[in-house]
Amino acid sequence: MPEGLDLALTVVTLAGMAYALANRFLTPLPQTDIALLAVFLAGGAPAAFTALRELFRERVLDVDLLMVVAALAAASVGAALEGAVLLTLFRLSNMLEHRAMGKARRAVEALMALRPETAFRLGPDGIVTEVAVESLNPGDLVVLRPGARVPVDGRITVGQGSLDESTITGESIPVVKSPGDRVHEATVNLHAILTVEVLRPIAESTVARMIAMVTEAQAQKAPSERFSAWFGQRYTVAVLAGSILLFGLFLYLGQPFDEALYRAATILVAASPCAVVISVPAAILSALSAAARGGVLFKGGAALETLATVQTFAFDKTGTLTTGRAEVTRLLPLDIDETTLLALMSGIESHSEHPIADALRRAVELRGLTPETVTDVTAHPSEGITGTHASGPIWAGNPRMAARMGADLTHPALAILQDGSETVVYLGRGDVLLGAVAVADQPRATSREGLAALRHAGIKTIVMMTGDRRPVALRIGQALGLSPQEIHADLLPADKVRLVSDLAARGRVAFVGDGVNDAAALARADVGIAMGAAGSEVALQAAEVALLSENMDRLAAAHRLARRTAAIIRQNLIFALGAMGVLVVGGLFFDLPLPLAVLGHEGGTVLVVLNGLRLLFDPIRSDRRP
Repeated sequence: MPEGLDLALTVVTLAGMAYALANRFLTPLPQTDIALLAVFLAGGAPAAFTALRELFRERVLDVDLLMVVAALAAASVGAALEGAVLLTLFRLSNMLEHRAMGKARRAVEALMALRPETAFRLGPDGIVTEVAVESLNPGDLVVLRPGARVPVDGRITVGQGSLDESTITGESIPVVKSPGDRVHEATVNLHAILTVEVLRPIAESTVARMIAMVTEAQAQKAPSERFSAWFGQRYTVAVLAGSILLFGLFLYLGQPFDEALYRAATILVAASPCAVVISVPAAILSALSAAARGGVLFKGGAALETLATVQTFAFDKTGTLTTGRAEVTRLLPLDIDETTLLALMSGIESHSEHPIADALRRAVELRGLTPETVTDVTAHPSEGITGTHASGPIWAGNPRMAARMGADLTHPALAILQDGSETVVYLGRGDVLLGAVAVADQPRATSREGLAALRHAGIKTIVMMTGDRRPVALRIGQALGLSPQEIHADLLPADKVRLVSDLAARGRVAFVGDGVNDAAALARADVGIAMGAAGSEVALQAAEVALLSENMDRLAAAHRLARRTAAIIRQNLIFALGAMGVLVVGGLFFDLPLPLAVLGHEGGTVLVVLNGLRLLFDPIRSDRRP
């Protein structure tokens, strides 16, 4: 129902009810019957229409039908005011529920509305033209002005500046971006002029995938949602049948017709399962909305509920617990100084597209150095690279290249590089070794704290899985606080699936990964979690949960939210069932007035909705940068 019509019907219902109550308790007023009729029409007709539509189209008895039948039964025995009170409170509670649930949906919709409609495309002739975002294609160049929202997913080609990514990843602190870094649609360029290469069309952007995942999440019901719906349908039939039987029993016991019908209507209201039916979706939808605003997307309530029960977390290493990007970790100059070693090494490697070359280029930029000029560069597959410097021929490569050049690698200073935990590149001139550079992947800044938060939350088992060599895995694992027994190395994708299966045999397991080779393990786990929505499409499709940020703190926050949601669902169900039981006992064995049954029923429904809405304000955000 449109919000405007919902509000108008509620206003009419409340006005008619106020007029009827004033006539009863304050002073006699004319046309009271018309006021009560307005309450029955405005408050009961929409519910009756919905109930009859569900009955004839879907063959389903809706709980709205119970309220309408109870109100009509009360009116038929001369208790029209009590029936009007029931419909008024029912209409009011329905409006509050719809607006509250709409608030949860709008929190996600508002995020999606941030997509810019136009972009400034840079043509081959250097002319900038404003075009519709839908017309952009991969490979196009877009100019971002200060304060502008990023129109599409892309990669910075020119410029450096800070971007506010809070709308997508939930990060509250701006993130500094440089050439080569990726940017996401709907994030904000704060102060720089940037040129961005389009990587995906708008239909495949981060926000488009968020919309698809949120839509999918709303369509997929959690087990507790399915139970409450199943319970509500069957219980509604039982309540209707039971009320009819009780009405007959009361007549059989000698009660007057009007009194028997009034008591049966009271029990019908008291036993209605509205609070039970609405308590679960109110909590689930609020949690999904809070998670999405914090940069975590769940593919439905089932994933949310399952994550709450997970006791084992398995992590891929590269790109998940680590940055996935090689960094220079050691410089060991021998015949030259450290600055010359790095300048020469970056000069010869500048002709290579290898990740090690990227690490050297970043190290040179960080130190403000200028790479040496190296010409006549030749690549030697699986060995290294050779070239000519002003001082003569030089080479850079692995031990095979050093052996081919006759260089001696037994220098005592190189002993610390022999444990195999880092990739070593040697630099030499002929058979003279000039020095060595160690390059390695590094743990993410938030990984150790994220794992510690999971342990603090009661997670019993945390393991790391990688296809990398064991010395490398041990170096990363120990830096993250993992024991050797929790580190599994030299694994193929099939080995990861086998290990996840072994862990799943002992309890619920979540697997966290980001690459194509993680897809099978993500699908095998009870909960697959894709790290970084800008990562592998295959991983994102295989996972039930997507962390839009690469901040590991978000994983612990998502787990905390899932457990809090499960607790609130339990609270709601216990309260709803308990209140319903008390009201039914009061109607059966005590003289429970219909207005009191109405207040207990509608009040309980509103309370469980408000309790679920508390999840909208879950503090899933973090002020720590990824």
